[in-house]
Amino acid sequence: MRFSSTTLIAGLAAASVGARSVNPCDKRATPTVYLAGDSTTAKTGGRLMGWGEYLPPLLNGITVVNKAIPGRSARSYTNEGHFTEIANLVTAGDIVVIEFGHNDGGSPNSASDNGRSDCPGTGSEVCVSGKTGEKVYTFNHYVETAAKAIIAKGASVIFSSQTPNNLWEGGNYGGYGTPVRFVGYASLAAKNLAGTGKASFVDHYQAVANMYLKLGSAKTNSLYPSDHTHTSPEGADLVAKAFAQAINLAWNGTTPLKAYLKAGNPTVF
Repeated sequence: MRFSSTTLIAGLAAASVGARSVNPCDKRATPTVYLAGDSTTAKTGGRLMGWGEYLPPLLNGITVVNKAIPGRSARSYTNEGHFTEIANLVTAGDIVVIEFGHNDGGSPNSASDNGRSDCPGTGSEVCVSGKTGEKVYTFNHYVETAAKAIIAKGASVIFSSQTPNNLWEGGNYGGYGTPVRFVGYASLAAKNLAGTGKASFVDHYQAVANMYLKLGSAKTNSLYPSDHTHTSPEGADLVAKAFAQAINLAWNGTTPLKAYLKAGNPTVF
């Protein structure tokens, strides 16, 4: 079922208000890490797979629940109620990784609005869908609203930057320029919620970019069997390892997931 952005965001806000008093006894014996994202994280199939399916072997003492869904953006994930579902599931001590960006670009203002594009900007900007007339908010508004509801339940949030597309497409390495804007947006979200003590950032984009530079053109291109966005199972496994390595190195500060990394995980960059 599809809801309006206003309805879902109000629901997340209500969940946040209703959960401000967290009972430490509500903690699970084994915490859970939930993954919220798109097809690059999700379980897909055939020649393609998202990296979230390869995270469990890299962790100890925590359960992984992959809630990523192909084709989603921060906006559509909100509108379809998936952030609300996660906020209702988490308990104290759980972790939620939020990684979007691949489907968030474009403009919602046109008559051909695809239902995924966020309003440009990083704050309180509001657009109106040229197709449905709904209010459309910014990437940061969607992910930060969700994070506040999750944090209010006593869980922690890791804002993870989107993975890059194939940086060796065409045979030349394209990872030296400025990353796509949603990388910075994810970092900003963590900074905006730093005062909660339960929000952190991991630059998954840069970790994978560094790995692709090391792998070289031929190997990296072999990991993309269909297009320049979606990886093979082998590629997904490597992208998951890059995520774990970035967590272990605490590039962008320590995240709560570091405590659950297995010793001896491989280094890929």
